[in-house]
Amino acid sequence: MANGLGDKLVIAISSRALFNLDASHEVYEQQGLEAYSRYQIEREEEPLEPGEAFPMVQKLLRVNQLLGGEQRVAVILLSRNSADTGLRIFNSIQHYDLDIQRAAFCGGESPYRYISAFGAHLFLSTEPDDVRHALQHGVAAANLVSRRGGASDSDQLRFAFDGDAVLFSDEAERVYKSEGLEAFQDSEQASAKQPLSGGPFKPFLAALQKLQREFPATESPIRTALVTARSAPAHERVIRTLRAWQIRIDESIFLGGLDKGEFLRAYQADVFFDDQESHCDDASSHVATGHVPHGIANQ
Repeated sequence: MANGLGDKLVIAISSRALFNLDASHEVYEQQGLEAYSRYQIEREEEPLEPGEAFPMVQKLLRVNQLLGGEQRVAVILLSRNSADTGLRIFNSIQHYDLDIQRAAFCGGESPYRYISAFGAHLFLSTEPDDVRHALQHGVAAANLVSRRGGASDSDQLRFAFDGDAVLFSDEAERVYKSEGLEAFQDSEQASAKQPLSGGPFKPFLAALQKLQREFPATESPIRTALVTARSAPAHERVIRTLRAWQIRIDESIFLGGLDKGEFLRAYQADVFFDDQESHCDDASSHVATGHVPHGIANQ
């Protein structure tokens, strides 16, 4: 994938993920486009409340400040608004002093077609169809399903990832779904030294790792965690896969089927990515959660 912004880490985000647009969206659904446009224009000087991904974006942009103003992270706004109704969104960006300079206002059309043009490593949205299109075009993408809001207590930006069908391909999960846990364990033991193929979030994790290397390991403003339902003996293949990729994960939590929510809260994740809706439902009451509609669990 060509990166239109050089070696920057590029995050594309929808306006409804960045800001809380629930009230105006309700106007659109109940009264139509004309009423929505009027509602936004009448309130364009009234800042929007932060949305689910707002704390994550703040922490991402802070990385540039920690690098002395070097622009290594770029956040791109992608919106179904028109530029006219989107003025309130840009005014809100300025109100919160977010260094977001680039945007695509698509006038009701899906903005996913601009994701690759901007060279995005990650796309966050509240529109499931846009997320699926992005995944189909090879971009890590997630549908933000929780409305928790608020930042973690940590100054670090903390990402948490599920393994199969997110960081890794769903090849092992297919064995589990079709043949059961015992066959899955046997298959993973037999393939322990064979690295898994990459899933949709592998390139994003690699880009994060590159940014982490700009800082001493003990001072990095970004931390990563693998939070997986796997347990021994299926752990070995995961560890060897990350080693083969030359990608470091700061924390690895093998839960053996335990619910993930409490562990994510303890880790203080800013956002967690998982392919299974049941896991997302459990996590979303604790941390901001993105559903990744990829792999056999979503077929």
